[in-house]
Amino acid sequence: MTKTVLVTGASAGIGKATAIYLAQSGYNVYGAARRTEKMQDLVNYGIKPIALDVTKDESVVACVEQIFKEAGSIDVLINNAGFGSYGAIEDVTMQDAKYQLDVNVFGAMRLTQLALPKMRENNYGKVVNISSVGGKIAFPFGGWYHASKFAMEALSDAMRAEVKQFGIDVIVVEPGGTKSEWGDIAVESLMRVSGKTAYARLAAAFRKSFTQMAGNVPGPIVIAKLIKKGIEANKPKTRYVGGYMAKPMLFLRKILSDKMLESVIMSQVK
Repeated sequence: MTKTVLVTGASAGIGKATAIYLAQSGYNVYGAARRTEKMQDLVNYGIKPIALDVTKDESVVACVEQIFKEAGSIDVLINNAGFGSYGAIEDVTMQDAKYQLDVNVFGAMRLTQLALPKMRENNYGKVVNISSVGGKIAFPFGGWYHASKFAMEALSDAMRAEVKQFGIDVIVVEPGGTKSEWGDIAVESLMRVSGKTAYARLAAAFRKSFTQMAGNVPGPIVIAKLIKKGIEANKPKTRYVGGYMAKPMLFLRKILSDKMLESVIMSQVK
């Protein structure tokens, strides 16, 4: 029986690549995002676009209800919608900080709450939470973004233990650098928020190192393939890692002390 997948953040980057890859692999795919105009090309792959703002409960409820009505259930939920709000913690407004968590954490968890009852009923389900290497390691200027991804890691681990009894798997995917709009948005945010404050010099150095790295990152299909591997495994791993520098950075996180890791990170921001 064809499995139904909901991919959030399907208008660009990892979300779009994943929606297309899974549709080409025979899944019944719904792609959701705020920018529906950027999803019209997905129709050519048999993907059904849905307008979704994860920060508005009525939008989240309407999205899930539409899929339940048309497909019966969401068998695989891929919580990918997210962005990076960058700037020094001193400079980021509380309004922006809360919005970062609304999109990256609360929106994903609300969707999951709504999808889980049908998964329990069917004794089957896969919840894929797109975290980041930044869910294990915090870099300067990404404090609120990292807070959101650290939170997703914790929520995923708690939920995994809760829902295993119902035949539901919770899978975390930790991308490193991949080609997407994410980097441009993060850098633009950084310079707008901290480009002219007491942190201006360090922000400029961070932007320079970030821009240099951007030329080496692989396309988002790398992560799409990891997601497919995870949802098709009989006993999926708790975490899948891929993308630029992801495995080396997580290895350093394991073997170095906090201060040593911080020194390595800051040595790259010059």
